[in-house]
Amino acid sequence: MAIEKARNHLGQWHVEHKIQELEESSATVELAALALGCEPARIAKSLSFLVNDRAILIVAAGDAKIDNAKYKAVFGTKAKMLGKDNVEAMIGHDVGGVCPFGVNEGVVIYLDESLKRFTTVFPACGSSNSAIEVTISELETYTPYEEWIDVCKGWKD
Repeated sequence: MAIEKARNHLGQWHVEHKIQELEESSATVELAALALGCEPARIAKSLSFLVNDRAILIVAAGDAKIDNAKYKAVFGTKAKMLGKDNVEAMIGHDVGGVCPFGVNEGVVIYLDESLKRFTTVFPACGSSNSAIEVTISELETYTPYEEWIDVCKGWKD
């Protein structure tokens, strides 16, 4: 199970016990916010894209949306999300549980600037009913990310 991959990954820092397995679904930003009792913007959603035949993840705030012009400026190509049927095979987690912990080798992870306005955020942990609350510093530590990028819109005042 993908939650076990996330649990093993987070075990490197002895924080796997902080994973919350919820009674209800957390497969969408709205459902996760409801289940966790937080504002939707604090859900750290992991969006999967294909860039030059490689899978990438962009972890962004729940209220942020991909800005196509910014995305193209960073990646040199139009934003193309992975098809639902390819996500688990290419990323290592299925839709609804995609997270930056325990992903397949070769997946490049980026953190979006939209997350930096929060003290803590809630990424999923490999299943459609799991999450972990982490500080931005912890997210940086636990995520094997490439760099911080600014490819989202809709979250700035």
